[in-house]
Amino acid sequence: MARRTVAKDGPHPIDVLVGRRARECRTLEGLSQTAVAEKLGLSFQQLQKYESGHNRISASRLYELAQLFDVPVGYFFGGIDAGKNAPRQDETLTKRETLELVRAYYAISDPNFRDQIRKLVQAVAKLS
Repeated sequence: MARRTVAKDGPHPIDVLVGRRARECRTLEGLSQTAVAEKLGLSFQQLQKYESGHNRISASRLYELAQLFDVPVGYFFGGIDAGKNAPRQDETLTKRETLELVRAYYAISDPNFRDQIRKLVQAVAKLS
């Protein structure tokens, strides 16, 4: 197997996926890169490189992220197509707009009101 380099080949798709999932967690928690970096003892630039996949996240750092966001370590690998060993690309789920909408939706404490909002959005989507 030929050796990959980020400079020549770009980031490995798995590193990109793991970084994307870390960004999702951070956005859903409403935290800035600076806040997360401080909690992990990193610079925000290093966190940017992790989130873009340009720098790989070590196993120990991945464990720290999982602890910080209260998710299992396996969460960061969700979306890998086992047959092809490469991440599926569903950009809709990783857009900031989507993550902010989900975060706001779950911030609604009344489950009945939240359900009415969901039904309203579904009805509007059918009209489009």
